[in-house]
Amino acid sequence: MREITMNETDKQDKSFPAGMVPLGKSKFSFSCHPGVSCFMKCCSNVDMLLYPYDIIGLKKFLGIRSDQFLEKYVQVVKGANPFFPALMMKMTSTNSCPFLGAEGCTVYEQRPLSCRMYPLERGVDRTPEKGRAAEFYFLTRHDYCKGHEEQQDWSVKEWLRSQNLLFHNAMADQWAEMDTLFAKNPWAGEGAAGPMQKLAFLICYNIDGFRDYVAHHNLLDLFKISPNRLRSIENDDEALLTFGFDWLKLLLAGMPTLQPRKKR
Repeated sequence: MREITMNETDKQDKSFPAGMVPLGKSKFSFSCHPGVSCFMKCCSNVDMLLYPYDIIGLKKFLGIRSDQFLEKYVQVVKGANPFFPALMMKMTSTNSCPFLGAEGCTVYEQRPLSCRMYPLERGVDRTPEKGRAAEFYFLTRHDYCKGHEEQQDWSVKEWLRSQNLLFHNAMADQWAEMDTLFAKNPWAGEGAAGPMQKLAFLICYNIDGFRDYVAHHNLLDLFKISPNRLRSIENDDEALLTFGFDWLKLLLAGMPTLQPRKKR
């Protein structure tokens, strides 16, 4: 999954990267199943980036803590953002996904966004002239993929619903905001892996470690939080991640995302 933002395009004529045409309401043909000759080929020899919500979904599915998941299945790499590391799935000795089984994906219900989105790529105009950010979808294909030859037609909306992508995209949008903030080097002066960058890494990628941090420092007591949101944060990893993002925006950019309690 690659998010294409309008800063990669000409904002005056709304053109897109060469060779990429938004699908709009057009239909596309695709199906992936054991009867396709290339089945499971995309699960090997691939650089699979992982995003914060991917970590949450996979660690829940496996019934382990996020720090255990990171240690066993993840490698930290230098990504497109020069000021914040990226995470990539750690492949097996045969260069296959560690969750590839004899009959296919063993974590299919919680497969990462990059797997879930294919054969589409999502583009977002984060600087629209009016209203909310506009999104565009593009058809992409790997040369070896025979799924494109299958006679099952989809609209973009049908594909998004079938793959449960709406919530995943909403979480990806939150992450894109954080990635944009990190790209401005908000920790200039403290160097790589300084205290603020370590805190950001904890919040973004190690949700169970962040939950421990919140409890140890009584962090929720420092802000005015509605009872409903407080219950969600205490019981839901996604809500805690959103709170963590809001806290980072306040810490790193002074954005009024949380209201501190007045000191007595």
